[in-house]
Amino acid sequence: MEPYQRRSNHFEALFANPKLIWMGQNTNHLPSHPDVKRAMIAAIEDEVYHSYAPPAGLAELRRLILDDFEVSDADALITDGAIEGLYHACRHFIRPGDRMITTDPTWTWPGAFAKLSGAEVVALPIYEADQNYKLTADQLAAAVADGGARLIYIVDPLNPLGICYTAEEIEAFAAIARSAEAYLIHDCTYRHFAYGHTLAYRYYPERTITTYSLSKWLGAAGLRIGALMARPSLLQTLSNGQPNSLGSNVVSQLGAIAGLKAKDEWFPEVLRISRHNQGLIHAAVQQIDELTMPIFPSHGNFVAIDCSRAGISPEALCDGFLRRDIQIRHAGYHTDRYADRFIKVSTTVPTQHTQQFCDVLPAVVTEALASQPATEKHY
Repeated sequence: MEPYQRRSNHFEALFANPKLIWMGQNTNHLPSHPDVKRAMIAAIEDEVYHSYAPPAGLAELRRLILDDFEVSDADALITDGAIEGLYHACRHFIRPGDRMITTDPTWTWPGAFAKLSGAEVVALPIYEADQNYKLTADQLAAAVADGGARLIYIVDPLNPLGICYTAEEIEAFAAIARSAEAYLIHDCTYRHFAYGHTLAYRYYPERTITTYSLSKWLGAAGLRIGALMARPSLLQTLSNGQPNSLGSNVVSQLGAIAGLKAKDEWFPEVLRISRHNQGLIHAAVQQIDELTMPIFPSHGNFVAIDCSRAGISPEALCDGFLRRDIQIRHAGYHTDRYADRFIKVSTTVPTQHTQQFCDVLPAVVTEALASQPATEKHY
């Protein structure tokens, strides 16, 4: 069996488990606003899906996304999930021999996309307490100093750690990108969960591409709807060879419009639950000597739990939780360098699910301490 088949079969089995508690993909599993469901049901009943959507996306959705960013001098290009926009940008702006600068750990797929275009990917190590688990301006400046940097990829808030960069840090990164004449991708997938967030676009609008996700805050992961925000001239470039040139899922777009209109009413409770769940996990971790939480509170809808103090295998922890129908992520999904250091746990789930995680955590740790590294591959 090929690796792609094993990976797909792994998730097929998870998807088929009605008892599974999803705490590993940072997706929102809290109930949707009724207006979102009504909008999509009405679209299906009216059979609007017979027609292609506009190639850039429905104008109302694009406007609402710009309003959510509080930006008026850019445009949005609707994509089949934020990941499709990242794929297109990484393939479009990178040429053979270019360099992409990112961090380690990070969300690794854009680096894989850049490599497909023949780029060298430089991942700067940041899982260090003495730098607050953040990329520093000095690190980034040194990485671009010898030339060749075509693309800088910043995830902020950072999946998988939950750090968020300050306005001063973002301004410094933007200045470095401008000095290198590099494109800057500011992956803001988790910005809605941050305690404060600054757009790099405000400091470097001419070459900044900002991602927008509806998978996380709205809980629309399976609907595959996202966007890129940039100046119209950049989006014009990206529209050449656009993967979804016939438009994104129109039912998903109408659901997203309803979600954005209801966001101010609905999302604060989602945020409250997520932060409350973080607190429950933090309290549970503090009771276990072998575990620590390097970042608390997290600026994302997830937390990282370091298990390296006692040499516990992150995959063994994943295996133990999965036997109890709880899916979490291990560090190896995000990094080779720090693969033995931590697990990641999502918090946009019903609080009773978080409590189940906390209740079984001591037993899972005890089992992992006594076990060999997990033999089952977790993705």
